[in-house]
Amino acid sequence: MAEILNLPTYDARLSDEGGRRRIFDVLRRRYVALTPEEWVRQHFVHFLMDVKGYPQALLANEVELRLGDKSLRCDTLLYGKEMAPRMIIEYKAPHIKIQQKTFDQVVAYNLLLKVDYLVVSNGLEHYCCRMDYERNSYEFLKDIPAYGEL
Repeated sequence: MAEILNLPTYDARLSDEGGRRRIFDVLRRRYVALTPEEWVRQHFVHFLMDVKGYPQALLANEVELRLGDKSLRCDTLLYGKEMAPRMIIEYKAPHIKIQQKTFDQVVAYNLLLKVDYLVVSNGLEHYCCRMDYERNSYEFLKDIPAYGEL
């Protein structure tokens, strides 16, 4: 799996275990199944760290959320220095078109977390919006902000 993405490349650590391709997740510090969505996640996380200056220690993958008896899982969360969530990032495989239901999914997570930024990416298209809770609105940004701009 070496799909071309609209993200910088990085030196991905790949392995084969029992005939299954795996990729090293620097945030979870282990190899995980290499799916098209995981390919996007790993490239996006490295883009955030290497290009946008996001601290690795403030990023987490596959964060479980509880809503009553329902369990949800955020693809990636960025925490602030006080360890409160600041950004939710949702990934899709490159062949999956970003649609309204993708945004609905990330908005559902945000009902619990109330973060400042929502990001959606399929590795080819990336969308970022900044939440404005005072005006009960949001603004789509032209680019993913650098960490220092948050």
